[in-house]
Amino acid sequence: MHALDEIDLAMLRELRRDARMSNTALAAAVGLSPSACLRRLRLMEGRGVIRGYTVVLDEPVESAGVTVIVQITLDRQTDQHLARFEAAVRRCPEVRACYLMTGIADYQLRVEARDAADYERIHKEQLSRMPGVARIQSSFAIRAVIRG
Repeated sequence: MHALDEIDLAMLRELRRDARMSNTALAAAVGLSPSACLRRLRLMEGRGVIRGYTVVLDEPVESAGVTVIVQITLDRQTDQHLARFEAAVRRCPEVRACYLMTGIADYQLRVEARDAADYERIHKEQLSRMPGVARIQSSFAIRAVIRG
């Protein structure tokens, strides 16, 4: 993969602030012509630097449910065990983010549930049945301070 230069990084910063900005506005913000800006944008999309665009909802809309931060420890950490767990977690629609971690837990997940009872169902029917899971530690978020 090609390294990102300062202009690419500036484009990414602008898009993080407003992914819906027009190509003309993005080009002006980073000092490029619109055609050069669009060419760089398409290259970053094609290389997978930009994997997609999303909507960030206002807090009252998202607060219709609960966010649970879940730490998962596997019984073994071989490549095969990690791959099996990761394949299973990708099939769980309530898991909105999953990170392979250093430290005590192997994975950290962000799970969205309707309420505590719904999370209990997700825990019992999905998370605890994933391959290799030895321990699950769950923490309910009180509120978002910074949302990404």
